[in-house]
Amino acid sequence: MVDQPSPERISDIAALRLLAHPLRRRIEEELRGGPVNATSLAAALGESSGLTSYHLRQMAKYGFVEEVPELSNGKERWWRAVPGDRRYPRYSEMSDEAREVGADIARQHVGEVVELYEKFERRAGELGKKADTFAYSRATIRVDAQRFQEFFEEYIQLVKRYGADTEASGDEHGVLLRLFSFPEG
Repeated sequence: MVDQPSPERISDIAALRLLAHPLRRRIEEELRGGPVNATSLAAALGESSGLTSYHLRQMAKYGFVEEVPELSNGKERWWRAVPGDRRYPRYSEMSDEAREVGADIARQHVGEVVELYEKFERRAGELGKKADTFAYSRATIRVDAQRFQEFFEEYIQLVKRYGADTEASGDEHGVLLRLFSFPEG
């Protein structure tokens, strides 16, 4: 089994702001496909290589990406995502500024989910049995903060257990999972 990183709370407001930047969110997505250089990233995102290079360096300052020395040569630097179990501070522990940034990040995630679903919907007929991994669930659970934290940790462990293998074989393919939770009322 693959070693899993320990949970890390991101409490540095500058790091939270870095993660709230829309282009950096897109860079994060691209890095899930493997190492990139500024030029290949720029082409994939429709941006300039100078801009993607700048953002990669900023992300490296906070440990979200790292250089891949075995792929880099001369001026061409390759980057990969640094695996992590990064979490935001608990809402009750956030400053007003952190809550504002956290809300911005959450809105971006919701928008991303809508875009990803619409992309799936347009292509579902072409996916064959892969489309069968579409699942939808709505639920309300009645818990206090401690029980919710237990639920969340079990969810994370389940994701880690099924997502630990980095290479798919046979009919396996990536399945996007998103969990949103917030109190009723």
